[in-house]
Amino acid sequence: MATLTYVYADSTAVLGPLSQLAEPHSYDLCSVHAQRLTAPRGWEVVRLTPDLTTPPPSRDDLLALADAVREAGRPTAPVAVPTAAPSPGAPGRRRAHLRVLHGGED
Repeated sequence: MATLTYVYADSTAVLGPLSQLAEPHSYDLCSVHAQRLTAPRGWEVVRLTPDLTTPPPSRDDLLALADAVREAGRPTAPVAVPTAAPSPGAPGRRRAHLRVLHGGED
């Protein structure tokens, strides 16, 4: 992976290590596209990264991925469903127009 940055004033395209910050006129490229990069006629390409191989995931990356998978797999809190409907004739209460249907799966 590499970051491509254009310097319009110098007609230069700089291909360097993957940037940690988003900047205007900069784009992240995979190693295949970084190696095949060409610049417009009259422009110069400056390559700051001789080795464009993708590094293996770090321990922090793997732990973050494992935490995300665990969080997604946790059961959600059950939704409380009233078991008994209020009587329609009770004073100060009105009958609800929506109800929960328990049935087969689609």
